[in-house]
Amino acid sequence: MKNILFILLFALASASCKNESKPSKEITISKTEKVAPKLEPNRYNVAFLIMDGTYNTELTAPFDIFQHTIFREGIKAMNVFTVANTNDPIITFEGMRILPDFNYLSNELPQIDILVVPSAENHLGKDLEDEAMIAFVKQVDKEAKFVTSHCDGAFVLAKAGLLNNKVSTTFPSDIDKMRDMFPSLDIRKEVLFVHDGKYITSAGGAKSFEAALYLCEFLYGKEIAQSLANGLVIDWELKKVPHIIIKD
Repeated sequence: MKNILFILLFALASASCKNESKPSKEITISKTEKVAPKLEPNRYNVAFLIMDGTYNTELTAPFDIFQHTIFREGIKAMNVFTVANTNDPIITFEGMRILPDFNYLSNELPQIDILVVPSAENHLGKDLEDEAMIAFVKQVDKEAKFVTSHCDGAFVLAKAGLLNNKVSTTFPSDIDKMRDMFPSLDIRKEVLFVHDGKYITSAGGAKSFEAALYLCEFLYGKEIAQSLANGLVIDWELKKVPHIIIKD
């Protein structure tokens, strides 16, 4: 009987020690607030217009090229940031979630020197009926030094009236669709990008790198463009890239 009582007391004491050795922990989850990117002075401000359905490559290719300008000396580098019509994450066509830096419907925006319009899933459809988005593109165009598009981003520029009396291009298999939708425009095939005035339109896809490198070569010269290409292991030689440059 004494042995049984001793065992029970020992078990209770052990349980008490175990409870004391593992105190309960409170888990606190803090909500991270969006912080606008720091835009360095004396740089080009480059805005990427994104929305649900944006294709990764047409966004990330020029973003990579332009962002890497901050590592080159002796040039006016680029501040890169994203703009959208929401404060919530946008979901790209491939499923990437991106928190926009600025909401163009509600935030005060910095001066935009270069607007980049990557392609998105609905650029041939409902996106073109987004009056606020088209109005934003038109407003930016008034002061931007360059407006560029990749793949079907050209449809947005066309809808905003920016390509009137200009030569342009778009994703190869959508050129005929663009000609049908905008019959008055001069849309070229068998080129990877077109530069007419301050507008640069590209075929998109992986060739978005070439259009971005071209703009850097136009702004900074061949040596800087080649350095940027080397940094991303891209073969770059402008004369080997099918393109059209309309000189003023």
